[in-house]
Amino acid sequence: MINVAFFARAAATAIPALLQSYWALSVRPQKQHFIGDLAAHAHYKDGMRTNDQIAIRLSDYAPFPFLINHVSLAFALDPDRTIVSSRLIIERRGDASANDAPLHLDGENIELIELLLDGKPVPTDQYSITESGLTIAQVPDSFRLETKVAFSPLTNTALSGLYMSGGRYCTQCEAEGFRRITFWPDRPDVMSRFHVRVEAPKADFPILLSNGNPVAHGAYEDGRHWAAWDDPHPKPSYLFALVAGDFDSIEDSFTTMSAKNVDLTIYVDKGQADQAYYAMDALKRSMTWDEEVFGREYDLDVFNIVAVSDFNAGAMENKGLNIFNSALLMADAQTATDADFEAIESVVAHEYFHNWSGNRVTCRDWFQLSLKEGFTVFRDQEFTSDQRSRAVKRIKDVKTLRARQFAEDNGPLAHPVRPLSYVKIDNFYTATVYEKGAEVIRVLQSLIGTQAFSEGAELYFADNDGTAATIEDWLSAMRTASGNTLSGIERWYDQAGTPTLQVTYTHDPIAKTLTLNMRQHTPDTPGQAGKSWVPLPIRLAFFGGDGAPARLSLAGTQAQADDWLVPMASETLNLVFEGAHAHVVPSLLRGFSSPVRIETNLSEADLALLAACDTDPFVRWDSSQTIARNVLLEAGACAMEGRPIIIGDALGTAFAGALADAHRDPAFAALMLRLPDLGELMQLRSDCDPEALMLGRKAVRAILADQLDEQLNATFAAYDPAKVFSPDSESAGQRALASAVLDLMTAAGNDRAALRGENFFYAARNMTDMMAALDALSQIGGGRFEAALSEFKDRFHNNALVMDKWFRIQAMASSSDGVETFNRLRKDPGFNLLNPNRVRALGSSFAMGNQSQFHRKDGAGYRALCDLIGDVDTVNSAVAARLCTMLETSTRVEGGRRAHASRAIDSLISRNSLSANAREILEKIKSAFQ
Repeated sequence: MINVAFFARAAATAIPALLQSYWALSVRPQKQHFIGDLAAHAHYKDGMRTNDQIAIRLSDYAPFPFLINHVSLAFALDPDRTIVSSRLIIERRGDASANDAPLHLDGENIELIELLLDGKPVPTDQYSITESGLTIAQVPDSFRLETKVAFSPLTNTALSGLYMSGGRYCTQCEAEGFRRITFWPDRPDVMSRFHVRVEAPKADFPILLSNGNPVAHGAYEDGRHWAAWDDPHPKPSYLFALVAGDFDSIEDSFTTMSAKNVDLTIYVDKGQADQAYYAMDALKRSMTWDEEVFGREYDLDVFNIVAVSDFNAGAMENKGLNIFNSALLMADAQTATDADFEAIESVVAHEYFHNWSGNRVTCRDWFQLSLKEGFTVFRDQEFTSDQRSRAVKRIKDVKTLRARQFAEDNGPLAHPVRPLSYVKIDNFYTATVYEKGAEVIRVLQSLIGTQAFSEGAELYFADNDGTAATIEDWLSAMRTASGNTLSGIERWYDQAGTPTLQVTYTHDPIAKTLTLNMRQHTPDTPGQAGKSWVPLPIRLAFFGGDGAPARLSLAGTQAQADDWLVPMASETLNLVFEGAHAHVVPSLLRGFSSPVRIETNLSEADLALLAACDTDPFVRWDSSQTIARNVLLEAGACAMEGRPIIIGDALGTAFAGALADAHRDPAFAALMLRLPDLGELMQLRSDCDPEALMLGRKAVRAILADQLDEQLNATFAAYDPAKVFSPDSESAGQRALASAVLDLMTAAGNDRAALRGENFFYAARNMTDMMAALDALSQIGGGRFEAALSEFKDRFHNNALVMDKWFRIQAMASSSDGVETFNRLRKDPGFNLLNPNRVRALGSSFAMGNQSQFHRKDGAGYRALCDLIGDVDTVNSAVAARLCTMLETSTRVEGGRRAHASRAIDSLISRNSLSANAREILEKIKSAFQ
């Protein structure tokens, strides 16, 4: 609950004179004056112009002509007709470009009731309302603008702006949702101090929250009450937040490094408070870590988090009031997997870290989105690495990067970390902006060193606090702190595509030298050709034929090292190392020091040596994965051509070694035992046949399961499913190992394998083990799988988040009737088109986790997804557009399947009502079929 005592203390303090009249402002029902032509709003669907495909370009950026230093907002909440009164203190900018400029304020799906300039009504012939908002042609250089608008949160299915979720009010304003709340210059470089008053019936909405600090509250005799919030820090409108409802809560506190006390509260659905304690613990650890590592102290009296069920994103970093998708906040052993716990820890940290890298210093325009997101992903990755296993975290991040961002870079949706143009900014919350953006930060850190990087970050925050910055501001701070010119670093932001690094090594036994010849190349991408080199930090080491580290010296120098960091600042780089008396194998890109694809002349024997002996966990894992990829691709070719599948010894030896060493780091061993998935293999073959790749992969798994039967059984038998659950990394690693072993053992596909999966399911004492068993059974199908699904549903049918897992596991089941299952699940009473989590649990899981069925030869998978997209688009265009990106993988399949995909996409594009969000994505994908 709200800390009533805190409100009482705040209300007892002196209230600034500027705000007294604001808090006295009443937005209670009164006679309304309707102004303006609302017919234009008929052109909108979910607040998005369906006929607007006009690109916005970085080169056209110009500052907003006006400053809005203060804004007062008063909300009279009502499901059908919420009234918002705003009071803006505006002055014209001093530069010449602002002279005589009209005032344009963005606005969508809102009804203008009243418009006052300096207290007087604005005549109707002096302003206009269009699809894009409100324009007043002539305004003085300094003035007060007051508006009163109305809209319906209840019918806002787009979940953008102010809407209702589970009978409660909440907001999502990033990127352009605030314009659905009131008329405002909805762009990140307009930063203002917000003062907010919220009013609603107390019985139904006892909790009234907004940004900043609580400063006053009161009640009326008719049962309505109000609360006022003041945010002392200037912020853009995308960081505005409001929540009203009835919640359970948990409370705690944190003492900052300057001994300031901060009240912490997490608000959740009734009866679910016990599931928020892990998130609270993660929050406090995040606050401590950000002080210790980046010197960032929290700057308000309170920090609130609210969990909502209907949310387009994972979470939102609104200043002092983070709003979370319930799936990324709620967890206990019975309902959440280890992956859920780790995701909650990561996302709680991510949104908290935004308080500085995104809120105190925001981005000037949406083209600079990675300035806050890429940097903050880097920060949350470092946090998790310090909390858990750094090696395992790094490998997981690389797996995600390769699966999502490398695929994006290699297709029609490729775009730079800093795009040059967009139609809908919602479509650029991508792996390129986030994950690749984080890798660019890591590249920069490697090039200048951790100490200079820390000093550069400190300088960046100090110089840009309270402003809307650019990537140039970030790089300037790093150059100043390090004294390094960082030549070419901008290309990482401005060039699309994943660089390929070709490395050839040669050993001269007579001269006792090892030569590395390196060449980098970034392929052409849509709209960009002829890419130049980018700076690459190359981490190297060497190993002898016996697996022992080899200490070499760089020719022409006296330098010797076991581990090298060599900057590559040109298209080619040739290095000669001396002291290679016998055969030496190079260990390349240690720690994945550069986000590139690598091509080498390492033999299978070289890779096997690195997989067994390398001291760098990433290279050890990646060498094993490279062996596996080669085996799986050959197996896929054999399956397509009807040849027998033979896998050789190297892969089995690598897996056997991982099992033998599993006791040292179970989480790492679990990663070593996971074969590359079908999506990764599809990236490596153009015109591929997903079904053949799937059959080849299935055969390889069965061969490995047979070869390693004794070791797999021994490892699995050592796991105790009755052990008391703990979410710590060591315990999670043991469960991950058991899951990986079970997955491989299930590959036999026989009744023995099904019985083992069934027994594990019923013995499970936590959700991690239960989902591992369901996943294993899903690969076999049949009665045992169906019985386990029924038991799972009976047990968890009242828990929406767990039921998302029920939908997900079936959507990903690799059976021959996957499309039919997908269509059946769409008709299930539990499927809810209005809930993004449920839509993603079915649609995204099918398209990305069941590639062989999604890319079914008859095109039924494409048609099924496109039908879902069309229906979702009518209620939530942002979620529909994200589903559209799943169709990008169809550009890499063989011609017959591509033809089916093309026809399905054409049918979707032909819909007159299709949103601009979806159309932008689909037309880019369609262009790849030309």
